[in-house]
Amino acid sequence: MRQISRPLPAFVAIGFSLVIAACGGGSSDSDVGIANNAVDTPANGNQPVVQESGAPAATGDTSTDGFNWTNFRRSQLGLTALTHNSAIDRAAQNHSDYQRANDVITHEETRGFSGFTGETVQERLVAAGYGLRGDYAFGEVISASGDTSGFNAAEDLIAAIYHRFVMFQPSFREAGAGTATVPDGYTYFTLNLASTNGLAAGLGSRRIVAYPFDGQTNVPTIFYSDYESPDPVEDRNEVGYPISVHADITSDVTVQTFTVAPRGAAALPVKLLSSTTDTHTTPSAAAIVPLVVLSPNTTYDVQFTGLVDGVAVSRSWSFTTR
Repeated sequence: MRQISRPLPAFVAIGFSLVIAACGGGSSDSDVGIANNAVDTPANGNQPVVQESGAPAATGDTSTDGFNWTNFRRSQLGLTALTHNSAIDRAAQNHSDYQRANDVITHEETRGFSGFTGETVQERLVAAGYGLRGDYAFGEVISASGDTSGFNAAEDLIAAIYHRFVMFQPSFREAGAGTATVPDGYTYFTLNLASTNGLAAGLGSRRIVAYPFDGQTNVPTIFYSDYESPDPVEDRNEVGYPISVHADITSDVTVQTFTVAPRGAAALPVKLLSSTTDTHTTPSAAAIVPLVVLSPNTTYDVQFTGLVDGVAVSRSWSFTTR
């Protein structure tokens, strides 16, 4: 367990947890990474959230605002809104309280430590009264920041590509959030997402959604890879904003081509994140991370061709940076 050193980084996201299990015991577990070193730069390059048409109004409550901003971004992709679940709220709040009490950022709790409610995400959900029945799936993302804005916490987690895979999983139906703040220290924001008693199709078979979405504006130009654990681009820190596609949790996405280019110019060098090239990427999603920082006020064209559950899928779209 790694204790947090001072001075505080502006933002830290640690690991991610995404688990799917079937009644009868079969499971696929992509739970990875529970600690990372402190760094000094947030995912979106200190670019605050830009208020957009239809965006939720800030309440000043970190948990509420983080939950609402996650749902806002999901709605822009056409994903089902997450239903607020009080039991999941309790699990998330308990874990944020544990992190505050022990001054640690982690997906795992240690028995006997202050605030312990369960070693794993699954144990904490059950302890909080959330019933995992039949076929189910759950996920967890965590941030720690000197900023108490829930909007910024959620937006930074979305920028962090492994965390985005969890937050934009189309099959999730319920969620809850919890926040705990150390005086003059971190604000720990925990978001838990789940589906239980059957994995309802989010998008339906052989479909994907993409982010940044088609026509999106004010997209950040930079992603600081070193701040995320696991680090998606280990040999450099300053890279371009990640671009991703997402399918239902039970689907498999195979990438054939995945490119991004400034309009009218050559494609950028990228790192591909897919389950065949990267052990941390869930099979139901894929992403590219530009290996150069994007240019401001520029339209980028993206092309994706591949397979979803063995069926050909092709998408072309564009977005514009800040």
